[in-house]
Amino acid sequence: MRRTLTTLLAAIIGATLSGQVKVSVHETAPDQPVIPKEIYGQFAEHLGRCIYDGIWVGEDSPIPNINGYRKDLVEAIRELKVPVLRWPGGCFADEYHWMDGIGPKKDRPRIINTHWGGTLEDNSFGTHEFLNFCEMLGIEPYISGNVGSGTVEELSKWVEYMTAKEGVMAEKRAANGRKEPWNVKYIGVGNENWGCGGNMTAEYYSDVYKRYATYCRNYDGNKLYKVACGASDYDYNWTRVLMSKVRNGLSGLSLHYYTGGQGRALEFDEDNYYNLIGKAVEVDEVLKNHEAIMDLYDPQRKIDLLLDEWGTWFAQEPGTIPGHLFQQNSMRDAMVAAMSLNIFNKHTARLKMTNIAQMVNVLQAMILTKDAEVVLTPTYHVFRMYNVHQDAVSVPVAYSAGTSVSPSGRIYPELSVSASKADAIHVSLANPSVDKPKTVELEFDSLKPSKVTGEILVGKGKGIDAVKSHNDFGGQVQVAPAAFKDFKTSGKTVKVTLPPASVVVLEVK
Repeated sequence: MRRTLTTLLAAIIGATLSGQVKVSVHETAPDQPVIPKEIYGQFAEHLGRCIYDGIWVGEDSPIPNINGYRKDLVEAIRELKVPVLRWPGGCFADEYHWMDGIGPKKDRPRIINTHWGGTLEDNSFGTHEFLNFCEMLGIEPYISGNVGSGTVEELSKWVEYMTAKEGVMAEKRAANGRKEPWNVKYIGVGNENWGCGGNMTAEYYSDVYKRYATYCRNYDGNKLYKVACGASDYDYNWTRVLMSKVRNGLSGLSLHYYTGGQGRALEFDEDNYYNLIGKAVEVDEVLKNHEAIMDLYDPQRKIDLLLDEWGTWFAQEPGTIPGHLFQQNSMRDAMVAAMSLNIFNKHTARLKMTNIAQMVNVLQAMILTKDAEVVLTPTYHVFRMYNVHQDAVSVPVAYSAGTSVSPSGRIYPELSVSASKADAIHVSLANPSVDKPKTVELEFDSLKPSKVTGEILVGKGKGIDAVKSHNDFGGQVQVAPAAFKDFKTSGKTVKVTLPPASVVVLEVK
């Protein structure tokens, strides 16, 4: 949504002139929502090397694996505590026919991935491989069903195949090596049906959704959570139409929001950087606007909002296969992740899940792989540091840090904060400035901190070079968490000094 001149002037006037900010942490506020662990969800599409070479190398691979899954990736994902994983797409989902991916691998058809680079897809990673992966890691699977080119019967039988204990589909599953059904909660009825999922209007899709959802049955105690395809970023009309026409039988409505940048992931100056940060945090306003529409039709908030695709999207790296969307991941991506998650943590009265795009080797990935090497990206480290917020009670924070304006006119905040409490209070802070430290005084309602520990994520070097810091193959690690000790406690306050372009998570007891 475009900023008016008045808003722009107010932002400039309201900008913080000093480097110090007071943050009131209201840990005693009653009746606060829980931050669902699903806010920290992931997304894995049959796109580029996300599945093949990323998650799956096969049982016969020389790369160390556990039943075909990369061993190093499995260990890294365990550390993240991934709560939910969306699969098989994305645009790929609406051309994916699930029966191609079951049965003996030698008999599975080889198809062309027409959405992503025309790559040959051998279907060696299918329903069993995905659901077993989730089961092994304690991840809730989120299946995205084919509405664009599939049939009602096809999706209905897929649900039966995965979740029924008896019947023809259960017998087929058993014949393929799995007698007991899986627990499958989340079913997405189509993906981006306003675009790659069929170029439908909201009115038409509303009827299509109801038809498909009707035949997604609950079998043997497995209760489905049905998700309708929602809007792309600022398309508020799509949300309005879906909420007015589809409410019964709808558990969640999705939303997609990407933050694009000029050039490649490591090609940017300060103006590009601040523009990207400003675009990323506009998700706060986008969420508020979609939530307001949903509140009109669903004031009791029975229908959830799911941001099931989000993240940065840059031009792919040179020398990589066109359409595979491989991009490097720098401290700039980590800052987008931290500031976005701080926003999501505050929207959980309606927002119940987000899924960053994507888990491995695609867009804003957690992990990069190359042959037997694995790289943990700066974004991975943010997600690992922030997993303390999963299923914790949200703690309101109040502060006025001000905003600044990039040379080309994009507004961005000078500080980002969120907090939660479980066995301790955790406060996550991000200072986006490339050259100015930020002193933050945390003041609690009643807590007098007796024990404070922290972690920091910051790049190497100074200025824009620090923001370009990244981890690469060959052991080139420029960004990794470290112990953070630049704070002082006094009474009910903790005074923290954040270096430029840094992310800090504090544990306070």
